[in-house]
Amino acid sequence: MLEKIGLPLLRHLDPERAHGLALSALKMGFGPLSGPHTTRRLRVSIAGLNLPNPIGLAAGFDKNANVAGPLQRAGFGFIELGAATPLPQSGNPKPRLFRLREDKAAINRFGFNNDGVQVIAARLDGLAHEIPIGLNLGANKDSVDRVADFATVFRACAQHIDFATINVSSPNTERLRDLQGKDALRQIIEHVDAVRHVQANPVALFVKIAPDLNSGELADIVDVILETPGRISGIIATNTTLARDGLKSPHAAEKGGLSGQPLFESSTRILAQLYQLTDGAIPLIGVGGVASAEQAYAKIRAGASAVQLYTGLVYGGLSLVNKIAKGLDGALERDGFDNVAQATGTGVSEWT
Repeated sequence: MLEKIGLPLLRHLDPERAHGLALSALKMGFGPLSGPHTTRRLRVSIAGLNLPNPIGLAAGFDKNANVAGPLQRAGFGFIELGAATPLPQSGNPKPRLFRLREDKAAINRFGFNNDGVQVIAARLDGLAHEIPIGLNLGANKDSVDRVADFATVFRACAQHIDFATINVSSPNTERLRDLQGKDALRQIIEHVDAVRHVQANPVALFVKIAPDLNSGELADIVDVILETPGRISGIIATNTTLARDGLKSPHAAEKGGLSGQPLFESSTRILAQLYQLTDGAIPLIGVGGVASAEQAYAKIRAGASAVQLYTGLVYGGLSLVNKIAKGLDGALERDGFDNVAQATGTGVSEWT
C-alpha cells in the first residue's frame, strides 16, 4: 500500500532527489522487505555463489552501500553495490538523471559519483550476508592510472564481498570504454586477479560490458577472458547504451547511458552472442530492460544464468522483484524445467 501511494508521488519529483528519498525510506525499514522468494527451481549456483533466486539488483541503485542491509530482504537473490572508485568524486553536473516515461526508460550521466572506496569499505565491514553481495569496481575520472584503480578498489573491499565486477563499460566517464580493448582489459584482469590470489576468501570476478560492441570487439573480449581459465568467473551483459533509436520521450536527446525497455532487445542479442562465443562455458548475467517475469525468462533462455534489474524498479517498485521471481518459477514449471540451469541457453537461436 505504501509503495502504491509513494511511487506516483516520487515520479513528480526530480529523479535524483526521488531516488535519494527512496533510499532513505528503505533505510528506515519501509518497503517490501519479506526476503527473497525461492523454490527448488529458482535456486542457482553461479561462480561459486549460491543464490535463492536468479533475480539480482544491478549496480547504481545503492552506489555507497547505504542500504545494503534492507536490500538483502527486498526479494533479490543477490545484490551489486557501487560503482566505487579509489577516491571520492562528485560525478557530473546536475541534472544527470532523466525519466523517459513514454519509453519506460531512463538516461543517466552520473559519472561514478560515490563516497570513495574507504568509506564504502567501512560500511561493508561487519555487514551480515543474507544473500551474496557484490561490488562494482570503477576508476576515477582524473586518475593517472585507471588500470591500477580497479585493483585498488578490489583490495580495499575484497574481504567484505562475495563477488566483484570490473566495470569498463560505463559511457559516462570519458574514454572508460576504451578499456574494453584487448590489451587494456587483459592488464586490468591481471592486476585485480593478482590481488585476489592473496585474499583469504575466494571472490568471484565478473566483467561488465557495453551493448554497443560490434562482433569483432565482442570476440576480442571473449578471447581475453578465455585465454586464462579461472581468472574471470563470468560476464555481465550489458551496461547502458548510447543508442537512441525509436524513443518518444522529450528527454531522448539527453547525453548519457540509456537503460530500461529500449535496451532489452539489443542487450539480449549481445547475451546470446556471448553464449555462443563461449559455448556456454562462462556464466552470464543478463541485464537490460528486465521488468517482467517473461523478460527475465527470455534472458535466461538467451544464455543467462541470472539477471539483474534497476530501471524496472523506477516504474514497478521493489515489489516487482518477487513478482518476477514467482512468475519465473511458474514459467520454468510450465515448460518442464527442473531448474534455471536447464533453461539457460535453450532459446539462443531466437536472438542470433
